Amino acid sequence: MTTIGGLVFLLLTVFGGYTIAGGKFDIIMHSLPHEMLSIGGAAIGAFVMSNSMHDLKHTLASFGKLLKGCRFHRADYVDLLSLLYWFVRLAQTKGAMALEAHIEKPEDSTAFQKFPKIAGDHHAITLICDYLRMVGMNADDPHQIEDVIGRELKKIKEEEMHPSHAMQNVADALPALGIVAAVLGVIKTMASIDQPPAVLGGMIGGALVGTFLGVLLAYGMMGPMAARLKGVVEEECKYYEVIRAVLVAHLHGNAPQVAVETGRKVAPTHSMPSFQDLESALQELQIA
Repeated sequence: MTTIGGLVFLLLTVFGGYTIAGGKFDIIMHSLPHEMLSIGGAAIGAFVMSNSMHDLKHTLASFGKLLKGCRFHRADYVDLLSLLYWFVRLAQTKGAMALEAHIEKPEDSTAFQKFPKIAGDHHAITLICDYLRMVGMNADDPHQIEDVIGRELKKIKEEEMHPSHAMQNVADALPALGIVAAVLGVIKTMASIDQPPAVLGGMIGGALVGTFLGVLLAYGMMGPMAARLKGVVEEECKYYEVIRAVLVAHLHGNAPQVAVETGRKVAPTHSMPSFQDLESALQELQIA
């Protein structure tokens, strides 16, 4: 909601200031469709040329994050830490082989079924199952596991960041595309140089609308949206960092309570559950 609110406030202040200064909307409204066609069409064409079909779909799907923000909140961190606590306690008390029934078929696991949001997150399922499986294969060097998970988390972050980078590239191009539209308007004006000054003034004003739109779209819309998306992705990646912290702490020989406390500290401050909240959730945890 803050994204929409900020956009509305931006438009009100820009056009409100223009109106208060005595500006007229006739020229802008007359030129807006043509300039938007030139600038928007060029921006979309450049965006399509510079991205694969997978990246195009990924970017379009990411617009939902701009409106909804990070999908992980305090309750989600409590659920994740509770699930990880149950897994590391099971591995510590009954051995790594006791995890096999859960990590080989997570869709049938009673542990994952208790936390449907985790079960529906591909990255979380992959990280938990793959690295618990490696532990069962005697890959129990905590430094090695931490390094391997770190590389995978870096890959996930880079892939999730691509829509933000793609949007920023469009934002960087928009001012220049606005100039292209303005130059075309000037060319059109020069072809009508025999017209009265009032007509030429309107045509030049219409050409400058292209420059105005390019700059406004770049620095007032696409740039801030790319920055917002980047922030959301970085915050969501902290969720997966919790998984690494808990598993590595477990491999270092820490008790399950200490391992999940290590993971709790990795969560973003505003979403980090308190020690008491997590302790209560662990005491109430019941998995068949």
